[in-house]
Amino acid sequence: MVAKLSPIRLDVLLAAVLTSLTVITAASRTGAHVTWPAYVLAALTVAPIALRQLAPVATMAVMLGALSAYGLLGFSGVPSAGVGVLVGTFTVATLRSRVVAGVTSAVTTVVVVLAFLRVDAVVAWSEVAQSVLVVMGAWMLGEGTRRWAERAERLAEEAARAVADERVRIARELHDIVAHHMSVISLQAGVAQYVLDTDVPTARKAITTVGETSREALTEMRRLLDVLRVDHDDDYRPQPGLAALDELVERARGAGLPVDVVVAGEARELQPGPDLCAYRVAQESLTNVLKHAGPAEARIDLDYGEQTFVLKVTDNGRAAHGGAAVADHEPHGIRGMRERAELYGGVLTAGPTAGGGFGVVLRLPMAEVAAR
Repeated sequence: MVAKLSPIRLDVLLAAVLTSLTVITAASRTGAHVTWPAYVLAALTVAPIALRQLAPVATMAVMLGALSAYGLLGFSGVPSAGVGVLVGTFTVATLRSRVVAGVTSAVTTVVVVLAFLRVDAVVAWSEVAQSVLVVMGAWMLGEGTRRWAERAERLAEEAARAVADERVRIARELHDIVAHHMSVISLQAGVAQYVLDTDVPTARKAITTVGETSREALTEMRRLLDVLRVDHDDDYRPQPGLAALDELVERARGAGLPVDVVVAGEARELQPGPDLCAYRVAQESLTNVLKHAGPAEARIDLDYGEQTFVLKVTDNGRAAHGGAAVADHEPHGIRGMRERAELYGGVLTAGPTAGGGFGVVLRLPMAEVAAR
C-alpha cells in the first residue's frame, strides 16, 4: 500500500520542487552574471511554502521581502513567475482573518506590480492588470475556501447537537415509559401478593394487569428503539397522544387510583409533537401520584381554548410528593415535563394546590398545537 503523505510533507515536497525549478530558471536568465544573491533570493520566493500552514503570515513576509529585494538588486525576471506569493496569498486568506488576508493581499499586489515593472522599462498595462487580477483571484479563492471550511464545521456542530438532542429525547421517552409502567406493575404485584390467599379473583385481575402493562411497556420501548435502526422497513405504530388518554386512565384506575377526566371547549386534534407532549405530561403526573401521593384521587382537566390548550392534573394526596417547592432541587420528572412544554412554546407549572394536594398545569399556545 502507498503511504499517505501528511499536508506538511506535501508542502515540503512542493517547496523543494518549486525551489529547484526557480533556481534553474534564474541561472538561465542571468547567464554569465550569475551571483549567489540571485540564487538565494530566488529560492526564498518559494522555499518558505514548506512552512505555509504553520506560519502563513511570516511565510508570506519572507517571500515578499525576497521578491522585492530580487527586483531592487537589478536581477531580471520574476522568480517562479510569482507562484510562491500566489500560494502564500491563498494560504493567508484560508487560515487567517479577513482583515489580515486583505492587508496581505494589498501588499502582495503592490510588490508584484513593482516586480513586473522592474522587468522591463516598458510594460503593457494589460500585463499589470492581469497580475493584479491573479493576486486578487488567489485571495478570493482562499476566502471562499475558508468560508466553505467554516460552513462545514458549523454543519458538523449542528449535526452533533442534533444527535445529542435526539439522545436526550430518547432518554426522556424511556424514562416516561419505564417510570409509569413499572409503577403500575409494582402496585399490582403488591396487590396480588397481598390478596393471593384470600381473594383469588382480585389477585387474578392484578396479575392480568401486570401482564398487560408489561407487554405495553415492551411494545412502546421496542417502537422507540426501532427508530434507531436504519434497516428497519416495517411501519411504526404512531406515538401515543391524547387519543390514548382513556387507556392511560383505565390503567391508573386498575392500579387503584381513581381518576376523573373533564373536557372543556371543543376537543380538537393536536399536532403529533404537542399531542405526545400532553400525553407524556399526563402520564408522568399520574405516575407521580401513584408513587408519592399515597391514598388519593386524581383529576385531569382538558381545556381547548381559542388561544391556549391547557392540561391540568391535580390530586388530593400528600402535597409534598412533587418536590417542586424545593427551588434548588427540581425532580427530573418535572424538569423533563417543563422542557417538553418549552420545546413547543408552552409553559408548565407544578406545585402544591390550595386544597392540600398537588397540581401540574401545562399550557400550550393553540396556534402551535392545533393540527392543520
